Amino acid sequence: MASSKGKKRRILANRQGAAAPTFTDAELEAIEQDHAEGLSVQQVVEAFVEKGERMSEATFRKYVQLGLLPRSRRVARQGKQRGSKGLYPPTTVRQLAYIRRLMGQGFTMEEIQRDFLFVRGDIEALTRQLQRVYDALGEAIETRSATREGLGMRTAMQDAREVGDDLVQRLEAIESHLTMRARMARAAV
Repeated sequence: MASSKGKKRRILANRQGAAAPTFTDAELEAIEQDHAEGLSVQQVVEAFVEKGERMSEATFRKYVQLGLLPRSRRVARQGKQRGSKGLYPPTTVRQLAYIRRLMGQGFTMEEIQRDFLFVRGDIEALTRQLQRVYDALGEAIETRSATREGLGMRTAMQDAREVGDDLVQRLEAIESHLTMRARMARAAV
């Protein structure tokens, strides 16, 4: 147990000396828009390296294995090449910057998992899944758009989208409140 605490202190000391990358919201939004289909591990690592931050594929994959970042989804390669490649959600750079910022503030990976990111990945997965449902239903509704039934379905679809957006916002607010409590508890210590 004592060696575990010592190791944890050394890890914290090493992290506190490293500055977290300072992505602006505009930069993060640009990355997310430019890679709406997702990012490869190489693209995520490259984004951090371009900001002067040390990041390797091995470190990135460790964060994924620990559940700090979402898993990739497999996408078939275009052309003659066989197989697939892994794409991470467009928000992965934002999440990783957040994790690195927390680590720079002295939080351990265990604390980040427990107090800050315990449902973040699930909320983001829910958002992506809702978007896929909206897209699929939207395409089906478009084929009926000229009919009265199509107009009614468009209205129902808009209502459903608003309910889904409200649900995600409420879940994010609850998560935000809980993470703020964790920060305050940490500051009180």
